[in-house]
Amino acid sequence: QGGSFDVADRMFHSVKSTWESASRDNMSDVRELIPEFFYLPEFLTNANRFDLGTMQDGTVLGDVQLPPWADGDPHKFILLHRQALESDYVSAHLHHWIDLIFGHKQHGSAAVEAVNTYHPYFYGDKMDLNNIKDPLIKSTILGFVSNFGQIPKQV
Repeated sequence: QGGSFDVADRMFHSVKSTWESASRDNMSDVRELIPEFFYLPEFLTNANRFDLGTMQDGTVLGDVQLPPWADGDPHKFILLHRQALESDYVSAHLHHWIDLIFGHKQHGSAAVEAVNTYHPYFYGDKMDLNNIKDPLIKSTILGFVSNFGQIPKQV
């Protein structure tokens, strides 16, 4: 966030609240799990005791709040997360995610049917920044992409 921590209320601090936001409460929350969720328990702890701020409800940020099944243990959380990723169920259904992210459900009518559409700014292959002359519009698009990412090219 420009070299400093974001506002406390927007920072990743709780697996539960982040899951609820992305899956139920906020349909514009399009976060996906980063690789660290499957191999790096240290990313869930504030080992350096940085001052990450205080949320409006008074919650002081520190270590990420884990779900009850992790027993407060980041190593257990990562272990179980990885076991789930490597499960037969995920192996049997992974192609559905691939279709959404890289395949035929990425854009067009299949994307609309799958409720998998995004603002045109996020489709890098649809936007030609070299043809945008207005510096404000160009800066806005670059800001969106910098903060939220881009849809990968369709395979």
